[in-house]
Amino acid sequence: MSQPAERFWIFTIAVFAITLGSYPSLAEDRPQQPNVVLFVSDDHGLDALGCYGNPVIQTPNMDQLAEDGVRFTRAYCTSASCAASRSVILTGQFGHATGSYGHVHDYHHFSTFDNVKSLPVMLEKAGYRTTRIGKYHLAPDSVYRFQKTLDVDPRSTVEMADACQQTIASDQPFFLYFCPDDPHRGHPFTPAVWSDPNSFGNRPEGYPGVKTVTYQPDEVLVPPFLPDTEQCREELAQYYQSVSRIDQGLGRLMKLIDEAGKSENTIIIYLSDNGIAFPGAKTTVYEPGIHLPLIVKDPRSEKTGSVNHAMVTWADLTPTILEMTGTAVDPNRFQGHSFAGILDQSSPEGWDRMFAAHNFHELTMYYPMRVIRQGDHKLIWNIAYGLSYPFASDLWASSTWQGIHRTEATHFGKRLVSAYLFRPEFELYDLSSDPDELKNLASDPKHADLLEKLKGELKEFQIETKDPWQIQWNNESQVQGTGVGL
Repeated sequence: MSQPAERFWIFTIAVFAITLGSYPSLAEDRPQQPNVVLFVSDDHGLDALGCYGNPVIQTPNMDQLAEDGVRFTRAYCTSASCAASRSVILTGQFGHATGSYGHVHDYHHFSTFDNVKSLPVMLEKAGYRTTRIGKYHLAPDSVYRFQKTLDVDPRSTVEMADACQQTIASDQPFFLYFCPDDPHRGHPFTPAVWSDPNSFGNRPEGYPGVKTVTYQPDEVLVPPFLPDTEQCREELAQYYQSVSRIDQGLGRLMKLIDEAGKSENTIIIYLSDNGIAFPGAKTTVYEPGIHLPLIVKDPRSEKTGSVNHAMVTWADLTPTILEMTGTAVDPNRFQGHSFAGILDQSSPEGWDRMFAAHNFHELTMYYPMRVIRQGDHKLIWNIAYGLSYPFASDLWASSTWQGIHRTEATHFGKRLVSAYLFRPEFELYDLSSDPDELKNLASDPKHADLLEKLKGELKEFQIETKDPWQIQWNNESQVQGTGVGL
């Protein structure tokens, strides 16, 4: 290189360096991508959190998360079944639209369509390091691909948190999908003696790093949909202990994030896949099955300790997280809607309607149901109403149910056993005056217009979300194929 040319390049580089030092870099101009922890517990109902009004349960870390963030009062899963619900959480689409009709594992073998794009795949494309730990319950792996899978006992919640340290320390923004097995019922589901309570994963020797918190059956709070019996109270005491173990894992995880200096740039979302694993909740679309805890802490938010009454569902989670992370994706691909923009509001307009759709739990449990809630009115369409209501194997074997079944009791909680097992085609409730969903208004002439209105909106929802079960309306379908060429 000639001397004049060399002097030119030296001068140019010097000017560029001075200019670079005088102005913020492009990386500094662009907002830093937040880390995201999506903490999904297994069968945790609204009934067992201090921040949701239970004075007995010890959940100090969940309570602190609510104090630092936003607690939602009307959050819903769309199917009270583990695998089906988790598919909705990670796709923003209803299970009937993605082929995620029921359980994935063993002979159940339901699986999401292979052309579906999931949240971890979209975040990886946006530059995130994606890690999952604990319960998976999804298929196929090509759809729900995570870059890293951590293999730790999913009941040992503190060990789970410790295993995430490398992810937390990452130089990349991270997406951590943290899913303990608690407080799901523990194996064996069928006890040696029918009246023995399920363990809910508890064990005499406890778990590393976890302080065992026990509860006495006479101190637990029995929700109104459950029977106040010895067997039920004993099982609730075990359930409470399992919940307190989750809480300690959450606390350990939050401490590790804080010690890594990342608390101010990490969004933490706590929720459950479905309601408590007792008859009358899990697998049903009654409130105890689908009305769930949702706590969101976004450190960038101006408000803390706030309460949000928007009606949101798990179909809204993927679009919400994508908006929070600044990930550009066509919102029309989702059937849910982002609530990121109303996080700091108390009662935002336009968030007073939700839909739910349940098809299967286990393969043998065919009982499709569709739900619309508009304000305080809730309509359930029991599509297979001619069948008796099916039981999940663990719920049938539970001492809580067997105590009722073996004594031929007439009621399970406040509901007639016969009404639980044999349901009408339509159930219409006013939750403001009937929160326990006991007075069916569907056959009341005074509510005929409301019934038809909600049925019409439910049918529109099914058409919009390509629900195969829409054919059950007078054998009409917008999605039925011909079978030609298969």
